[in-house]
Amino acid sequence: STKTELPAPYGPWMDIARELPQLIMSHQLRSHVHQMPQLSTQHLRGREELHLAHLVLSCITMGYVWQEGEEGTVQVLPRNLAVPYWEVSQALGLPPILSHADFVLANWRRKDPNGPLEIENLDTIITLPGGESLRGFILVTLLVEKAAVPGIKAIIGALRAILQCDEETLHRALQELAGAIEAMSEALRRMHDYVDPEVFYTVIRIFLSGWKDNPAMPHGLIYEGVSQEPMAYSGGSAAQSTVLHAFDELLGICHHEDSAAFLHRMRDYMPPPHRAFVEEIQRAVSLKQHVLSSGDARLRAAFNRCVSALTDFRSYHITIATKYITIAAAKAKAGRAEPNSRAGPSGGKPPSALEAKGTGGSHIFSFLKSIRNTTREGMISA
Repeated sequence: STKTELPAPYGPWMDIARELPQLIMSHQLRSHVHQMPQLSTQHLRGREELHLAHLVLSCITMGYVWQEGEEGTVQVLPRNLAVPYWEVSQALGLPPILSHADFVLANWRRKDPNGPLEIENLDTIITLPGGESLRGFILVTLLVEKAAVPGIKAIIGALRAILQCDEETLHRALQELAGAIEAMSEALRRMHDYVDPEVFYTVIRIFLSGWKDNPAMPHGLIYEGVSQEPMAYSGGSAAQSTVLHAFDELLGICHHEDSAAFLHRMRDYMPPPHRAFVEEIQRAVSLKQHVLSSGDARLRAAFNRCVSALTDFRSYHITIATKYITIAAAKAKAGRAEPNSRAGPSGGKPPSALEAKGTGGSHIFSFLKSIRNTTREGMISA
């Protein structure tokens, strides 16, 4: 079962973390943080507690920075938050900002501990503003990761089969991988059922945004008591998901320079064991070379089904991003004219600094289209 509580000394963190949406929306989070005691991290035991502490401090930090929207950002994260956050981050090898590893991978629990890993039986541990849509956004993303699990296992099976020259097992592993990627697209479709585009665009998005490549915080953030110089970190992004990096490496898909550079930088936001796994696949024998030199039509078809499924997944991600960003942005702009339209976090206008950018700070459409197109180019032609 997932740990959902930190040890007793960390009550002051948990008390704030449990009330984040209310504290942020009532503009009281910053004053609560200022009154928080500075706690030592020495009572945190084991990776699970460290990961939970990282999630808790990450969410408090995002709320602290963005409480007043993009107009009212801060330059300094106070030491009673910054110092323990830095220590926990160092212990885990994670950056001191909310990442995919925190917000999705470490932020779920089963309602009924013996029940299934289905959305009805899942809940988040810590939330930010956005209500049911935020919960849906986190859990649907988690279910996409869950759908990828057989594909991760298939990677290991495929690499082993190549080394053992076992074409039958290799073929089966590639079919498994293609099936998993297809299931990921299926899982991603549920975004429409659980996440309202207007809430995502006007409320949720800003709290996932970072302080690198973000005009709202051009200088980054000073972590008081850690460094005199401001530090810049990217916001949370699906580009930080290990599974897609792993699939790209296995299938030998090489992205173009700008996109490749951004994706590569996102690896620094993964837990170190995840990063090591991706690098191990990168160093392994080339699946594509093996399939090409085998001249086996069945293997080639299975390989191409994987590439095609990954291309379709990325195309579908573009469809989702269009709905949740472009169309939502247009509606928000139109809505600014209406006096009582739902407003952004500070009751002001929806964020404009990020209009065409993903939460990770990339120029989202050129980026997503570029990686989708290079994926498609990874097909082996007959």
